[in-house]
Amino acid sequence: MGMVNPCALVSSCHLMKTVSRTWVNGRCLTYQQALPTQPVPTLQHTCERYLILLEPFVEVDELKRTKQLVQEFLKPGGVGEKLQKGLERKAHNTDNWLTDYMVQTDYLDNRLPVVAYSNNSGSFPRMDFRDEEGQIRCAAKVIRAILDSKTMTDNEALPADYLGGKPLCMKQYSQMLSSCRIPGLETDSVVFHGKTSYPSRCITLAYNSQFFMLEVYNSDGSPLTVHQLCVQLERICSSSLETSTEPVGILTSLNRDSWSKCYDRLIQDKTNKEALSAIQRSICVVCLDKAMPQVPDDMYTRCNVLQMMHGGGSQWNSANRWFDKSLQFIIGEDGAFGNNVSHSCLDEIMESSTVPLPTPQKLHFNITADIKKAIEEAKRSIDKIVQDLDFSILSFNHYGKNFLKANKMSPDAFIQMAIQLAYYRVHRQHCASYEAASMRLFRQGRVGEIPSTSSASVAFVMAFNDPNKKNTEKVDLLRKAIEVHKWNTNMEISGQTVFGHFLGLQHQATEKNIPMPDIFTDASFDKVFDYRLATSQVPSKSGCLPCAGPYQYKTYDICYTLLKDDMTFVVSAFKTNTENNSEELKKAVEDALLDMRTIL
Repeated sequence: MGMVNPCALVSSCHLMKTVSRTWVNGRCLTYQQALPTQPVPTLQHTCERYLILLEPFVEVDELKRTKQLVQEFLKPGGVGEKLQKGLERKAHNTDNWLTDYMVQTDYLDNRLPVVAYSNNSGSFPRMDFRDEEGQIRCAAKVIRAILDSKTMTDNEALPADYLGGKPLCMKQYSQMLSSCRIPGLETDSVVFHGKTSYPSRCITLAYNSQFFMLEVYNSDGSPLTVHQLCVQLERICSSSLETSTEPVGILTSLNRDSWSKCYDRLIQDKTNKEALSAIQRSICVVCLDKAMPQVPDDMYTRCNVLQMMHGGGSQWNSANRWFDKSLQFIIGEDGAFGNNVSHSCLDEIMESSTVPLPTPQKLHFNITADIKKAIEEAKRSIDKIVQDLDFSILSFNHYGKNFLKANKMSPDAFIQMAIQLAYYRVHRQHCASYEAASMRLFRQGRVGEIPSTSSASVAFVMAFNDPNKKNTEKVDLLRKAIEVHKWNTNMEISGQTVFGHFLGLQHQATEKNIPMPDIFTDASFDKVFDYRLATSQVPSKSGCLPCAGPYQYKTYDICYTLLKDDMTFVVSAFKTNTENNSEELKKAVEDALLDMRTIL
């Protein structure tokens, strides 16, 4: 199975630009306090960029009206200046004003299910076993790798990440394990148990839609060996044949308000409260899935992606999950392998302890009639998502970043223009779209949104589809569009974020009970930020296929990996949104990449 670093697995599913890694033992947080804080852009600069972003989407009269609203917003002593000063005060008093607002708005306040809409996942090539024995052995190696990575994290010995020679924030790594999302009415919360006085010594093992606390350290504090872990996993598998217990895990797939109401009822019972606390405090969840229905080899990758995303439905593995947990590793009896992340071995070098290993503890839940009714609702809900969510995968082998670099073009920006062209060919219109980018140059930075649609990209797309335009003119327009996207990218990762700045100002208005300024309620505002297309380049050298569902019902999501001589795209959409078609968009992306090559 080779070396499996859980942190690497997770970072492969983060939305970020290419990051280099350097092993600096015990020094991964050396630069943490020296990292700059997230800057607050000037109001004038953000408003100027906003008007530029509007140009592809509005007519002249509407743009004129929006300019008047912007001028009113920018008046000295006006509401814009008041909100800006409030945001600057918040920036002065927090490590990262934007992360606070983004996490709250994009995740915790979102009432949609985390399955498909929020959680990301990664699918790895099929493993070389097809039985429970191989599954247990693989799971033992994965768990041991997790423990080794946890030791590195606890000792601050993870490799430091760099972007363009600059150190990146490493805070997220310490929050990856022993953390969990907690449902609440109107908004959720997140708990981090990794740095508590009594950190968990257990991993949650999901098997047969039941949950077990697997203690993974010996009495002397050393992690269990792969052999010891195999013994414990075999104990669990042989003791959990009972199937009459209610599949409580499936409740985590409900919309957040419904799950919150169930959660509040569950914790009224002491046994339930202790079981829920054990899962939340545990290091992570490892899911031993039953084999999925066999499919032809050419269908396996797509089916594996779906299994990692949602488990296949209530009749398969969707209840064998705790979707609120920050990190789940999934190993199927049929060789399936991957992870599910709530928006990643070493050889056996230690002798086994002679102290008898404690029996893994099964978690018990006391289920009332109303909770049983909610479980049935959750089964129907997850099955609807499973039926509705669609993935199309494009393995593009005609060229990769080497060819694009040889033509002196930014590979990522080139792909973004190909996606713009593909979307227009399918829908005969342009849409608001963004590319995700890492904001980890700043302390506690998370993810930013690079606007992908610009006047330059629109000009390129329209010219490319015009048979009267010469190839030289098309190439010139392509290069201009690429340069604009590169500029927008640099603006975003340097902290000059338009969407993030406006989001902060909106939150300031809410916090200060100030009526929302007209600039944010104007119809033009949604035309720029009501995204129909979300994209992200996800670097991967380990064969991981990243995937994410659309964050809204009306949105496409495209994850792509870009290698030297090939590319892979994962396009997702909801089938019942008849305006979108993932297979059609995937084919259009392939055609756009081939057609664009002909003009170079």
